[in-house]
Amino acid sequence: MTLHRRDFLKIAGAGLAASLLAKPAFSATRSKPHVVVVGAGFGGATCAKYLRLWDPNIQVTLIEPNDKFYSCPMSNWVIGGLRNMDDLTKSYEHLPGYGIKMVKDTAIGVDADWRVVTTRRGKKIAYDRLVLAPGIEFMTDLVEGYAEGEAAGKVLHAWKAGPQTLALRKQLEAMPDGGVFVIASPPPPGRCVSGPYERASLVAHYFKQHKPRSKIIMLDGHIDVVSKGPMFKAAWKQFYPGMIEHRPNNQVVKVDHKTMVVTSEFEDVKADVINIVPKQRAGDICAQAGVRADSAGVWCPVNGATFESPTVPFVHVLGDSVATNMPKSAHVSNNQAKICAAALVELFNGREPDPYPVIGSTSYSATSDHTAGPIAVVMRHDPEKGTYVRQPGGGASPEGDEINFEYNKAWFEHIWADTLG
Repeated sequence: MTLHRRDFLKIAGAGLAASLLAKPAFSATRSKPHVVVVGAGFGGATCAKYLRLWDPNIQVTLIEPNDKFYSCPMSNWVIGGLRNMDDLTKSYEHLPGYGIKMVKDTAIGVDADWRVVTTRRGKKIAYDRLVLAPGIEFMTDLVEGYAEGEAAGKVLHAWKAGPQTLALRKQLEAMPDGGVFVIASPPPPGRCVSGPYERASLVAHYFKQHKPRSKIIMLDGHIDVVSKGPMFKAAWKQFYPGMIEHRPNNQVVKVDHKTMVVTSEFEDVKADVINIVPKQRAGDICAQAGVRADSAGVWCPVNGATFESPTVPFVHVLGDSVATNMPKSAHVSNNQAKICAAALVELFNGREPDPYPVIGSTSYSATSDHTAGPIAVVMRHDPEKGTYVRQPGGGASPEGDEINFEYNKAWFEHIWADTLG
């Protein structure tokens, strides 16, 4: 069944029109408004697709440097040996069928005054509205020695699906039985807060089968297992007793790839395989556009009803780059994209967007090769507070089970299809 824009707006909590939102501003010299979308991930590709579905009069150009889509969800399954890279590598082949113009290139600059995007290959692409969904970049300079270790192939983050996913898997395969795998994750905010705990679980599953004397040490910048904590702790106790050692409030500040020693604020830890996820910030194109404008210059504030930047008109930001109290997850990015697309359709047609959109967030985590559990919340935008407010109900599963493992697999397939067509 086709989901029309009006149906989504009903689901998203249609409300009274907001009088203060921006009016449409596309060029009078063009009969059709033009939206340029940067980044074909869960945010960008979804927004481009739904813009075309909900208003075929809107021209959409999607700029993406990669030939294929690599899903971060399920990448831990590859690292833990449950799946291979083919399972999370998807094609963009269906997107042009929606009337989306695909440009294989990298956006490197934005002239917000003239509303032009510049690409690495020298293209100048004019827009009426610009949607930035570049994901994250890593602040590797905050961990002494990280850059040298990554260059030597000894220190990986594997926090973007692709070559590092396979490289980390190979490091674990080559690690001796009885070795130590160190996972270091930063304090919030950042992409997929539950991801390191799922990674520890699935690597422990691999060790249990093939390297049972090995150990995992988690140096966690959070105060505790902050996402699905009871579920992960129960799984570690049940499936991997004594194999995973979680050390909270333990942010990494230095790494030496020659001695394979990781230094946190409190201790030095010797490792055989080092997996450090550095602190993150919005992608560089957001800085070029002037929308990486929170107090720390790290994330991008937005109007939650339209995802337009409050500092740069006609520029919208989606996904992990957004400064928000929402999780930085695939499902949230996908929902933000639909809200943004619906808002743009309204603006281009001289109407006001819904000021009270609703975002649902569901995130599954596997705890073994046959158990998983979700966390699910619903958030409604409050224009007076200028933020999304969590609604009653929802929450995290206290333990993983087999039925949620099957739901987890189905969730993957659904969100890939919804994003990529």
